[in-house]
Amino acid sequence: MKTRLVQIGNSRGVRLAKPIIEQAGLTEEVEVRVEGGAVIITSSATPRAGWAEAVSANPPSGLIDPPSNTQFDETEWTW
Repeated sequence: MKTRLVQIGNSRGVRLAKPIIEQAGLTEEVEVRVEGGAVIITSSATPRAGWAEAVSANPPSGLIDPPSNTQFDETEWTW
């Protein structure tokens, strides 16, 4: 689809047709970035997305992520 930039105050914008917005799954909030001379518009990630599925796959008594050692754990220390 070819379109034109439109004046919006001191900025310029692109109008997206409803079918394009629906196909891309865009909502009120989007992420915009530039890659290799192209403007990329994607759905904004929702905080904590997938947490419910992670908890249901691992009972609350278990850990969601496997334990991992830190540098603190790997050095000798005394109380």
